[in-house]
Amino acid sequence: MDNRNFIAKRAAAYFQPGDVVNLGIGIPSLCGSYAVDGVFFQSENGFIGIGPTVKEGLMKTERFVNAGGIPFIPVPGASAFDVAMSFGVIRSGRLAATVLGGLQVSAKGDLANWASPGRAFGMGGAMDLCNGARKVIVAMDLVTKNGAPKVVNQCTMPLTAIHCVDHIVTDRCVIDVTPEGLLLSEIRKGHTVEEIQAAVEPTLLVAPNLIEMEED
Repeated sequence: MDNRNFIAKRAAAYFQPGDVVNLGIGIPSLCGSYAVDGVFFQSENGFIGIGPTVKEGLMKTERFVNAGGIPFIPVPGASAFDVAMSFGVIRSGRLAATVLGGLQVSAKGDLANWASPGRAFGMGGAMDLCNGARKVIVAMDLVTKNGAPKVVNQCTMPLTAIHCVDHIVTDRCVIDVTPEGLLLSEIRKGHTVEEIQAAVEPTLLVAPNLIEMEED
């Protein structure tokens, strides 16, 4: 399994039947393929009950596209509504979780994920999701393509929200944000605590029951 799907599968393990979950673009969008039955996916543009994306050759309709503009097939029981109600759902705490990509996560759980030097992606609904969802999961590689830390003492890129992240799921480990600090709770086979510590800026706490992440 490639790293993107490995991260998505682990992030999806946080979902429970009956949860309403929002998925960001990129790696988070893959989580739907690994969720247990009974999880409903929500989109900021006004839908609960997003199903599989439309495959090439199947009929497409402009009626059903997610916030990223990708056509999808609704699941039974799906519901559509306007954007105002959609953000009402988000802001009122009705989302069990959101999974978002990340450019940087700080030692205090601050998230920067919408702009980097010379490039702005657009914040979209991420600011509302970070403050409205009951659980915020960041799904990202542990380091940049150049090997620079993405888990940092303090974010240097524009913030999406502060003190919002609960879990950081990466290609090498899972780090939980706790009141005591960042806790290394799971590690992928073939990696070491020392290696993970060297790849991040904050000093990590190590769970006494550190477990190995599940592969295929």
